[in-house]
Amino acid sequence: MSMFDPHSWTRDDQPATRHLDFDLVVDFEKRRIAGRAILCFHEPGSGPLDLDARGLEISAVTDPDGRDLEWSIAETDPVRGDRLRVDLPEGTPRILIDYATGPGAPALGWLEPAQTAGEHPFMFSQCQPIHARSMFPCQDTPRYRISYAGRIQVPDPLRAVMSAKSTGSIPGRDPGTTYWTFEMTQPIPTYLLALAVGRLEKARLGDRSVVYAEPETLESAAWEFQGVDAMLQKAESLFGPYEWERFDLLVMPPSFPYGGMENPRLTFLTPTLIAGDRSLVNVVAHELAHSWTGNLVTNATMNDFWLNEGFTVWAESRILEALHGEQYAAMQAAIRRNGLQVNLEQFGPGSPYTRLRNDLAGIDPDEIYSLVPYVKGFMLVTLLERHVGRETFDAFLRRYIDRFRFQSITTDEFIAFIDAELPGALDAVEGRKWIDEPDIPANEPRFASARLDAVNALAAGWDRGERPQPDAAREWSPAEWQIYLQALPRNLPDAECRWLDETFGLNASGNNEILVAWLTIAAGSAYEPAFARIRDVLSTVGRMKYLKPLYAALLGNEKTRPLASEIFADVRESYHPLSVGSIEGMFED
Repeated sequence: MSMFDPHSWTRDDQPATRHLDFDLVVDFEKRRIAGRAILCFHEPGSGPLDLDARGLEISAVTDPDGRDLEWSIAETDPVRGDRLRVDLPEGTPRILIDYATGPGAPALGWLEPAQTAGEHPFMFSQCQPIHARSMFPCQDTPRYRISYAGRIQVPDPLRAVMSAKSTGSIPGRDPGTTYWTFEMTQPIPTYLLALAVGRLEKARLGDRSVVYAEPETLESAAWEFQGVDAMLQKAESLFGPYEWERFDLLVMPPSFPYGGMENPRLTFLTPTLIAGDRSLVNVVAHELAHSWTGNLVTNATMNDFWLNEGFTVWAESRILEALHGEQYAAMQAAIRRNGLQVNLEQFGPGSPYTRLRNDLAGIDPDEIYSLVPYVKGFMLVTLLERHVGRETFDAFLRRYIDRFRFQSITTDEFIAFIDAELPGALDAVEGRKWIDEPDIPANEPRFASARLDAVNALAAGWDRGERPQPDAAREWSPAEWQIYLQALPRNLPDAECRWLDETFGLNASGNNEILVAWLTIAAGSAYEPAFARIRDVLSTVGRMKYLKPLYAALLGNEKTRPLASEIFADVRESYHPLSVGSIEGMFED
C-alpha cells in the first residue's frame, strides 16, 4: 500500500474522501479565499491522514464534536506541495479544516477591473492538473472522486458560479454581501471543482444551456454559442445520454490561460472564441465531448492523461464531422497534426514526453504540457476505429463508457478492457508501441480532403513563387487559412510578409487562430509593421495557445528578443500565474 499517484501525497491505505462541504468567503481586497472545508470519508477512519495542500494557511483542524486534532505540515515537495498530515482518532467520520488560501495560489486568478470587460473585479479557479490543493485541502488525485456542496460569500453586485447545481442565494454574513449556494451530487475528481466570481449575467441558449458572461460581452457570446443545443443533441446520439443535467458556459476574461476547461455543468471558455462568425466553436465541441471522455471516464493520474484527451479529441472530431462533414473534420485533423509537429520538434526525437503513457514522478505536468496526449492519442483511437470499423467501435465505446462511468482508470485498465472486448485490435494497430514508445509510429492515420490537399500543395510552392489568387483565397474558410499559414516558412523577407498582410488584411483579422498563425510568421520574420499588433495581442490575451508561439517566435529571432522582453515586463501582471510560469521558462531556455 502506498502513494499511487506521483503528484499527490494521497495513500491508498488511508481513509478516502467521499464528499466535501465548503463555507467560504471570497476576499478581493486580500486576494484570498477563507473559511471552512469539511471532508467526509467513505468509512470512519483512524491514524494518520495525508492531504494535499500548497501554501494554505491552516488555522484549525477539528472533529465533528469540535475537538482539536493534531496536524502538521509533515513534508514539502516542489511538485507535490505540502503534505498536510492529520491524526485521526478511532472512528472519525469527517474532519473540519479552517483555512485560507496563500499568496499567489496557482489555482486562483484575481483580476482588477481594468483586466475585465467591465467595471468590476473577477476571480476564477483553474484546478487542473494539480492545483486544487492550493484552493482547498484535499486528496488531490483524479483516482479519488468526490461530491460537494458549497456556500460562497461574495461582495455585491458580484455573482458566484460553480461546476455544480446552483441552489439559490441568501444574504451574506457581512453587510453588502451575498451567499451563493451550490450542490454537486455526481462524483468528480478534484481538478474539476471550479469557482468563478464576477459581474455576471446569463442568456439562454437552449433547454439545457445558458451562457454566463460580463454584461459587456453577453450579447456577442450568446450569438456565438447559439448552436450549443444542436451540438449537445448530436453528441448524445453518438456517445449516449448526457449525465450532467446541464451544459452551461462561462465566458472568461481575456487572461484565462486555456481555450476551455471542461468543468461539469459549467464549461469555462476563453473570449478569444468570439470571432463573430461562429468559426471557433470547435473548442466547445471538445469541452462537450469531455462530458463522456474525461469527466465521466477519467484518467487515474496524469501519467494516463492521454485517456482523457486522446479520446476527447476523437469524440470532438466525430461531433464536428456529424455537424459539418468529413472535409471539415479532415482539415481540423490537419491543423492538430501541424500543432503536434511543433511540440515533437521542441521535445526532440526519442523524448519520453512524446509517449502516451508517462512516468512523471518529480515532474510538474504544467512544465511538459503539450499536444502529444491530445493528438497522438487521437491518432491511436482513430486507428482502432478504422481497424474494427465504425459501427463496431461505436458499440465498444458505449460499453467502455458504461463500464467505467464515474470512475478513474489507468492505462493498464484500459488495455485490459480493450483486449477483452476487441481481442487483437490493439496489437493489429501496434497500439502498445503508440502507448509506450516515443515519437509517432509509421502507421499514423491519414485524413483525405480535396480542399486540404489543394491548400497544402499551394503552400508547398511558396518558395517557387506560387501564390494564392487573392479573389479565391478571400473565400477560404478559417480552417483553410490556418493550414496555409501553418505550412509557410517561419522566416520570410519583408516584401513577402508585406504582400501577405496587405493583400489579405491579416493584421486586421478578427479570427484569433488566423491572426496568431500570421503573427507568428511576422514575429519570426521581424516584420516591423506587425509589431504593434503583436504587442496588442500579447497585452490583451492570456490564452497560452497564443502566448507561447508568439513569444517563441519573438525569442527565436535576435532582432525581436528585446521586444519580447519589453512586452512581457509590461504585461506579465495581467497574465494568470500558470501563464507567467510557462513564459518565464521560455526566457530561461
